[in-house]
Amino acid sequence: MLKRVVNARVAEVLPEPTPLDPAPGLSARLGCDVRLKREDLTPIFSFKLRGAYNRIAHLDAPARAAGVIAASAGNHAQGVAYAATRLGLRCRIVMPRTTPAIKVAAVRRYGVEVELVGDDYAAAAAHAATAAAATGMTIVPPFDDLDVIAGQGTVGLEILRQAPRELGSIFVPIGGGGLAAGIAAVVKEVRPEVHVIGVEPDDSDAMTRSLAAGARVALDHVGGFADGVAVRQVGALTFELCRRHLDGTVVVSTDEICAAIKDVFEETRTVLEPSGAVALAGLKRAHEDGTLTPGAAVVVASGANMNFARLGYVTERAEIGEHREAILAVTIPERPGAFLEFCRTIGERSVTEFNYRLAARTEAHVFVGLEVSGRPEAAAIADRLRAHGYACVDLGEDDLAKTHVRHMVGGRSPLARDEVLFSFEFPERPGALVQFLTSLGGRWNISLFHYRNNGAAYGRVLCGFEAPAAERAALATTLAELGFGCADETGSPAARLFLR
Repeated sequence: MLKRVVNARVAEVLPEPTPLDPAPGLSARLGCDVRLKREDLTPIFSFKLRGAYNRIAHLDAPARAAGVIAASAGNHAQGVAYAATRLGLRCRIVMPRTTPAIKVAAVRRYGVEVELVGDDYAAAAAHAATAAAATGMTIVPPFDDLDVIAGQGTVGLEILRQAPRELGSIFVPIGGGGLAAGIAAVVKEVRPEVHVIGVEPDDSDAMTRSLAAGARVALDHVGGFADGVAVRQVGALTFELCRRHLDGTVVVSTDEICAAIKDVFEETRTVLEPSGAVALAGLKRAHEDGTLTPGAAVVVASGANMNFARLGYVTERAEIGEHREAILAVTIPERPGAFLEFCRTIGERSVTEFNYRLAARTEAHVFVGLEVSGRPEAAAIADRLRAHGYACVDLGEDDLAKTHVRHMVGGRSPLARDEVLFSFEFPERPGALVQFLTSLGGRWNISLFHYRNNGAAYGRVLCGFEAPAAERAALATTLAELGFGCADETGSPAARLFLR
């Protein structure tokens, strides 16, 4: 494999190696020298260009004349389209109908033929195979091909030239296994003491399971978040190379991937796609588990074709993945003043979310998010609440709570009497929520409370009060004296339709 990699024709399309950038912030936090291999800086923002170009560049004259075809919903399609256009070949790309429009547009901009077929990759691949047989076009596989693997393996050669001599480990994302196989084969031939670790999402861990079983395993289902590495079965060639050369694998959660995207953004101001940040999530997991090899650690940032619509989700889950947000369900008494007592028990902490809706007259269930320094602090907060008599459930590892329930707390309450709704703004700072509730006092029962810290200078709160008509003038006076921006939302159409 080393000979194939050395003779790969990647330099024709990438004349300069992609940078190996230091990550000083991460290095300081983890206590080791962390470097980012910036494959997100290729012309298609992904390493996939290397393997696609090398495969197509090695075609003979008859194959070039017939053209190339590939099935892909992502970066491989862009790599094949870019390479074929560069070499002046006819190109046909088959993509599932479910492919996001931004990816279809990215492929079409190279002037190639694009077909949308089927609802998943399997249907697109089957159509591409039929078309290839009928036209004589050459299929360019996404990973299970020696020329493709060799092209991806050039990443490993570049790392060995660029990295410090005391290089200890390289973390590589694994989908079908082409990148991991190419890098591992090269590194073990040249620097066998350097550890190469493959990283997969925990919902798409086909290589990890295959290596454990000693044979390729086909997954029944794969997750869609890190779609660039969501493969049901790894390649036969890539499996064999990884079985021989990989030093191990790590699986990571969606939340850890989101945290890694944030880490790279803070280092480089670049937003990686989820599959592009998988390797960094693996490095951080190895560090946390105490299995990180001494020496410098290189992370392959494999791509930056991020769908803009995912940014909100990534932002929300990043703090949990970094273990900097505690998500708790706490039961408190249902009476005026109980809310404030609970907040005082929490102390002057930065609250990221507070959700509550009146549901019973004896007790209230509060969904609360708190900014913490890590898992130990989250556990300490839960223990403190229990010590003060509050029933408390840690929801930090509950995906249903994080994905759905946190957005569904609320709704109508048949128990809320004489309810009025007000929205507020107050400065985002530790203790601001307690100050707000203290200023409010305990005269009126709070029937609804929703607060989320969205990173702006001012937090926004929606609050419901049980206030009979005779007391509403006094309530309005009290609210006006709080000194916070305030607006009556009782007549809002959204409130009438969904909350009252």
